[in-house]
Amino acid sequence: MPWHARLDLDYQNENQRSVARFRHDGPLRILQSLYPEGDGICHNVLVHPPGGLVGGDTLDIRVRTATGSHGLITTPGASRFYRSDGELALQRTALAVEAGARLEWLPLEAICYAGCKAENRLTLDVAAGAELIGWDVTALGLPHAGKPFDRGVLQQHIEAPGVWLERGRIDAADERLLRSPLGLAGQRCLASIFFIAGEPIAKARRDAALDAARALVERDALAGSAGATSPQPEVIVLRVLAPVVEPAMQLLRQVWSAWRKELWGLPSVLPRIWSM
Repeated sequence: MPWHARLDLDYQNENQRSVARFRHDGPLRILQSLYPEGDGICHNVLVHPPGGLVGGDTLDIRVRTATGSHGLITTPGASRFYRSDGELALQRTALAVEAGARLEWLPLEAICYAGCKAENRLTLDVAAGAELIGWDVTALGLPHAGKPFDRGVLQQHIEAPGVWLERGRIDAADERLLRSPLGLAGQRCLASIFFIAGEPIAKARRDAALDAARALVERDALAGSAGATSPQPEVIVLRVLAPVVEPAMQLLRQVWSAWRKELWGLPSVLPRIWSM
């Protein structure tokens, strides 16, 4: 029987404290709110107890960050798209950040197993005066575990409406896409980290963030398959290809730390679950 789960998570500023409240239907939960950086920033861990999606499953995640609040969301483990006998498995995430608010969306990777039929859709609605740092990481199979992505389809969609859209279809049968140097060049992890503002980012600020990301890329083993750009004045993005998840995630965490310092003047206080 397919799982249909929904989570609505709202951050509010209450007496200078960012407070998270949520409602859920089905197997989606938010763990206890943590404040390792003080009351102004609320850290939460999003949990999906079944651990993965099969054909017919749907996860709907909606996050709203109200004016004056700052939320940080991560997950305890990877999400997984398992083999489907025909129906689509859908994960749909909508993030809304109101004026004067900040949000950090930092889930672990999504793994596409052989035979999956999956769609992973992320919508970023960032108001004027609001800002968001987020990332998206996809692993095609588990090559080191002898579980290649040799059949199956993933539809990927990342959108800041009216500003930025990245959409692609990855079919395991498309050898040209998977192996061509103009495609994935044989890599099995594709990842991006992005900074989205609700209005154009000042050029000096944008250039400083790009320089910080590029300096990290130059020193990294993935330098040949990573690059930072600003496709729109409201968007800064670093994209990376890697053979497996770990080196890509390590680079993304370094860039997240650098952008937090450069763009927000904040230290890189890691979510506690990352060290467990």
